[in-house]
Amino acid sequence: MIYGMSTIISRMLNFLLTPLFVGKFPATVYGIFTNLYAYASMINAILAFGMETTYFRYLQKVEEKDKDKVFNNSFIITIITAILFLLTVFSMSEPIARWLNDGNEVGQYIEFVKFFAIILTADALAVIPFAKLRAQGRPIRYGMLKLINIFILISCNLFLLYWLPSWKETSLFWNSFASGWYRNDWIGNVFISNLIASVITLVLLIPQLMHFKLKPDPVLINNMLRYSFPILIANISFIINENLDKILFPKLLIGEAGDRDLGVYGAVAKIAVFLNLFITAFRLGAEPFFFSYSKNENARKTYALIMDYFVIAMVIVMVGICANIEWLKYFIEGESEVEQAIYWSGLFIIPILLFNYVLLGIYMNLSIWYKLSDQTRYALYISGIGALCTIVLNVWLIPLYSYVGAVFGTTVAYILMVGLSYYWGQKNYPIPYNLKKILSYLITGVVLSWLIYSLFDRSIFIGNMLLFLFLFVVLFKEKKQLLRFLKK
Repeated sequence: MIYGMSTIISRMLNFLLTPLFVGKFPATVYGIFTNLYAYASMINAILAFGMETTYFRYLQKVEEKDKDKVFNNSFIITIITAILFLLTVFSMSEPIARWLNDGNEVGQYIEFVKFFAIILTADALAVIPFAKLRAQGRPIRYGMLKLINIFILISCNLFLLYWLPSWKETSLFWNSFASGWYRNDWIGNVFISNLIASVITLVLLIPQLMHFKLKPDPVLINNMLRYSFPILIANISFIINENLDKILFPKLLIGEAGDRDLGVYGAVAKIAVFLNLFITAFRLGAEPFFFSYSKNENARKTYALIMDYFVIAMVIVMVGICANIEWLKYFIEGESEVEQAIYWSGLFIIPILLFNYVLLGIYMNLSIWYKLSDQTRYALYISGIGALCTIVLNVWLIPLYSYVGAVFGTTVAYILMVGLSYYWGQKNYPIPYNLKKILSYLITGVVLSWLIYSLFDRSIFIGNMLLFLFLFVVLFKEKKQLLRFLKK
């Protein structure tokens, strides 16, 4: 609960930045934000190198006295990848900037590239220390550091985007302070805020690094890399499924229309991210539990029960967001009526985005079988096939249907990945999932979302009535089993 709540609160606070950005920048500029953070997600996966999951797995494989050795070698791998990345990006910042934008803004893109190099390096170096906190069962400190990160991020954004422009107009001190470096209404201020937050968070994690020893164990590193490499490829493929459309947009839809549509897509996706918050919070608490519980006699039955209630919870959140789109849309209303109309033109894809997140959550739950059975090569197969599907569909559909094609391409890829993971999982590490029950809730959620959005024209009253009716039915059907499950 603490992991979950700290994650949800921090992501919610981060979400509150969306109306600030949308109100400050037009859709074409917000498209730059969306595009660069899509690249950042991809690079984050590469720099992490699957070490988080590998760290948890190897803690279960070694004796208590060797757990520090697992931490040391995990962090050594991360240090090497982070330093190589930082040096490479700084030495090639201009070619990278030209790849991102070959127009007349190359100079500021070079700055953006360097900002993100530092941000991503700091974030990568923080992965294993944060994992160590989770492994030690220290959710309070973990949650506090995540919240501090977000508060710094929000404060810096408010300072650079809103407070400083106002103060320098009325104060000689702040005018002098801002002179020579500050640029008003510049999207780079958002990246500077992220840089400050990431670096300070890494500094606050120094206590977790106090006992770190630079003593590489070649055998252990080799074994960890062999385990983590398929997970790395799977994570990259996952990011491709999640963000490739936002990366390809400027290449497939060239010009202002492409930048505008990407800005709309990125802003609208922020509303659907509420469901992704739940999935992320669940993963943070569940992954260490899955590993530590794997030796129990009834582990597989427990995993199946967890899937049941996880799907139910995701469907409830999906229906709840669809029921309340009419007031949630004001988080992306824009700075003027014209910009508001542009941003709101993409609201119709939210139900599909939500369904995609449900599929993603199911896939993340299913993926536990190859991690527990040390068959991580299947992660490579499944995610590779999904990534290939995503690439083909994006290249085909985005030029024809813009972000609508991107969303449907993701749906097809996730359905394929869920199907493959379930099929291979049942053959290699069977878990008794209640397939009939899961499908019935999924279909019910899709139908309710469609009724709320299309038939009842996003009515808040009718939507929430249907939501409460659905909740009542769920509680009535699941009451006995849920109470028994929680009691266990």
